[in-house]
Amino acid sequence: MTGRLHNTLAAERERLGWSQTRMAEAAGISRQSYAAIESGASVPSTEVALRLSLALGHPVSHLFHLPDRPAERRVAVWSGSDAPALGHRIRLTRVAGRWIAHPCAELHRPEASGDGVVERVNRGEVGVRLLPDRHPLASLAAVGCDPAFGMLVDGLRRDHGIEVSWSQRGSGAALATLARGEAHVAGVHLHDAESGTWNGPWVRRTVPFPCTRISFATWEQGLLVRPDARHRIGGIGDLGGGQLRLLNREQGSGSRALLDEELIAAGVETAQVEGYATAARGHLAVAAAVAAGAADAGVAIRAASVSYGLEFLPLRQEAYELVIPDHFLDLPAVQALLGLLGRPAVRAQVEALGGYDVAIMGRVAS
Repeated sequence: MTGRLHNTLAAERERLGWSQTRMAEAAGISRQSYAAIESGASVPSTEVALRLSLALGHPVSHLFHLPDRPAERRVAVWSGSDAPALGHRIRLTRVAGRWIAHPCAELHRPEASGDGVVERVNRGEVGVRLLPDRHPLASLAAVGCDPAFGMLVDGLRRDHGIEVSWSQRGSGAALATLARGEAHVAGVHLHDAESGTWNGPWVRRTVPFPCTRISFATWEQGLLVRPDARHRIGGIGDLGGGQLRLLNREQGSGSRALLDEELIAAGVETAQVEGYATAARGHLAVAAAVAAGAADAGVAIRAASVSYGLEFLPLRQEAYELVIPDHFLDLPAVQALLGLLGRPAVRAQVEALGGYDVAIMGRVAS
């Protein structure tokens, strides 16, 4: 860009799906005048810059900056599964007054643009150099493994201009992240064998402050199998012969816990299962690996099997819930999230993925 100011207008316009004409209308100028500002050939008046700031929901300093402005820096708490390293791309979110750094490698879309890179590591904290022309910083941090949550992420961005940092973590790790104060929302599906209930006992044991559980869906979880290997697998017990390769989920995930319960019920030792020690992050990762032939089977939700054209052997229905600390319930981003759960269109889109029952979506779980 060759003008006296750099700007993020093109990125903001692309994020919202707006045309240059619509941006010009928001600024109260002609499309030609707006195009000159976006290209850097013209400098906006104070009034035009303020109009754009109001329309896009970002301060003028985010939309326009001097080309020689030094890089901004932040100190953040590291919230990754692995130890931080110099050069890691991260997404930043403000959670309860602290900057939290979520590694891009663990995001639902790891190829997404990062907010910055790690340039210093010190005892659980990282020094972050912010990148130029980045997306707006996320105002909501969520952790969980449900692929359908991406619809809420897209809806919050489209309808409310709210950016979400969404990390793919199994249920146990998601609750631990919430307990450390590093996220606003955690998605979980954890069965408590002693009480026969879902999620509540785990939340009470793991999180040291009051939380509200919001029902998202009841889903089917089972064994995903490639069509050409279906004749070799009749159930969990067939995994113990050493002739089939399993792709497992990470420790602490609801899917791994289900597999363990089923193996015990079938009388199969984990040492007999080839691939038991493997660990994939997320249901779609399991389905993609099975579809590609990297494994013969894996445990995941029905929607993942539908997405990749796999056979599905159902094991049980589970309650997937969003856990939100009570002290975050009044945050505008959280209220917007809860509002989306009540929309019939959102429910219909989730149910269309296959294997989801959304009849109680958005209700407080008992």
